[in-house]
Amino acid sequence: MSTGTLQLTGITKSYGRRRVLDDITFPVASGHLTGFVGGNGAGKTTTMRIVLGLLSSDGGSVTLGGATLTPEMRRNFGYMPEERGLYPKMKVLEQVAYFARLHGFSKSDAVARSTALLQELGLGERLNDNIEALSLGNQQRAQIAASLVHDPDVLILDEPFSGLDPIAVDTVAGVLQERAARGVSVLFSSHQLDVVERLCDDLVIIAGGAIRASGARDELRRQYSAPRWELETSGDAGWLRTEPGVTVIDFDGGSAVFDVDAPDTAQRVLRRALDGGDVSRFAPQRPTLAQIFKEVILPATDSDAHELEEVAR
Repeated sequence: MSTGTLQLTGITKSYGRRRVLDDITFPVASGHLTGFVGGNGAGKTTTMRIVLGLLSSDGGSVTLGGATLTPEMRRNFGYMPEERGLYPKMKVLEQVAYFARLHGFSKSDAVARSTALLQELGLGERLNDNIEALSLGNQQRAQIAASLVHDPDVLILDEPFSGLDPIAVDTVAGVLQERAARGVSVLFSSHQLDVVERLCDDLVIIAGGAIRASGARDELRRQYSAPRWELETSGDAGWLRTEPGVTVIDFDGGSAVFDVDAPDTAQRVLRRALDGGDVSRFAPQRPTLAQIFKEVILPATDSDAHELEEVAR
């Protein structure tokens, strides 16, 4: 399954005099998990709804494999909104099969694929329970199943990990990774930055309706890395405090975190450490997604600072 890259280019949206999206441009590559990160009100949901055709933009374009999106193409999209939209009195299997029928599957095919998907998501023992009898986390899994049941080419998920315990997060993450491996383009938003960092291939950071950073996860980590290193040695690393070109950030006996003024300085430190004893670790320290988020929205406005607080929770 591969339909090409979902490309957003120059998307703008205003409500009256307030511009809520400003030149939103980024790709969602086929076979990639793209994490969409930002605080409440940053513009994530509005962007997703424009991609889905639920809202119109004031400018810009959305294409798939180079072709402008049509309603027929969007029928092959899967969408999970942040707000739950399931029928509380319906049974779990009946609910998901209903969505499959809406996509044209026969009753038997709808039931078969819904059963398999719910089992994959860990709800195999809850097929005949009413939606309202499920925990919020299990309702979330059922809603994810509803967005996947027709094998979409593009999957757009708004806060899919909300309310899930760690085991459920791993289950859902595995399902999404498997779909991406088939060539599905997956765009998902989340406030759980540790999950985004672990799961995604690409990152898009939005604040105040504008893209502040986007690209491959590892490339962004390299781009926003300070020249910071970690050292663990069997000897005493106190000599680092007087080493030219070195600024010690953290120190505990044989362990230290330090900044350097040049790559050559780091190599000099390594040679001296090896002369003094066994070195069990010497590596650059890469920033976390939370640290990157802080850096790309600084200097913070009041609204950006509020977004940062929301995302960091």
